[in-house]
Amino acid sequence: MSLTIVPAIDLRGGKCVRLLYGDPARETRYDGDPVDRARAFVAAGAQRLHVVDLDGAFGTGENLDALRAICAAVDVPVQTGGGLRDEAAVRARFEAGAAFAIVGTLLVEAPDAARALVELFGTRIVAGVDARGTQVAVRGWQSRGGVQRDDLLREVQSWGIERVVVTEISRDGSGTGYDYAALAVAAAAFPLKFTASGGARDVADLRALRAATPANVDQAIVGRALYEGTLDLAEALAALA
Repeated sequence: MSLTIVPAIDLRGGKCVRLLYGDPARETRYDGDPVDRARAFVAAGAQRLHVVDLDGAFGTGENLDALRAICAAVDVPVQTGGGLRDEAAVRARFEAGAAFAIVGTLLVEAPDAARALVELFGTRIVAGVDARGTQVAVRGWQSRGGVQRDDLLREVQSWGIERVVVTEISRDGSGTGYDYAALAVAAAAFPLKFTASGGARDVADLRALRAATPANVDQAIVGRALYEGTLDLAEALAALA
């Protein structure tokens, strides 16, 4: 099956960072301009970028200018999330140049509002389903959502959502591989397009994801592995071609 690698750019204070297990106190900040990172990823062959506004997710600010600069600098679709909790926030991201908006907390805390966004923007709205095991987390992963992962997948599917980004929080930034078993079960149960997130370290993890999951798991987000050099994007794309 085809597997698209989607490089991640997580923004905090205008800089590229990675968090371990989504913990804001366990941050690694990387040198370099996020725009230069975006250009380098595309030059290496990336067909899509994943940009997360961590300040937006934590309610401590926003990185709209950085997102706007990234979108202007590359010619591939940019999907973005982090703090998208009302229509105005989604519109602002689209006006900044994003092709897709990832909605997470709103799915749980205000499902009627989330469904209205799907009716308004269609397939440009992507569901962000972030969980520890089967328990969904919200508000930058800092709070429990009180809903089961599969129940939320079932609900968003009924709204007409086509793609979901599924993150296993306990693996995010850890380099321990994706949660292959959970992804395989979810993807077999729901006819959605799945983007896997959380845990990639090297190309072996991407090969394992492709081998262990159904064809509708067709995208994989990679973050820390690219920044720390355990995975070379161009080599990974060639290996999976």
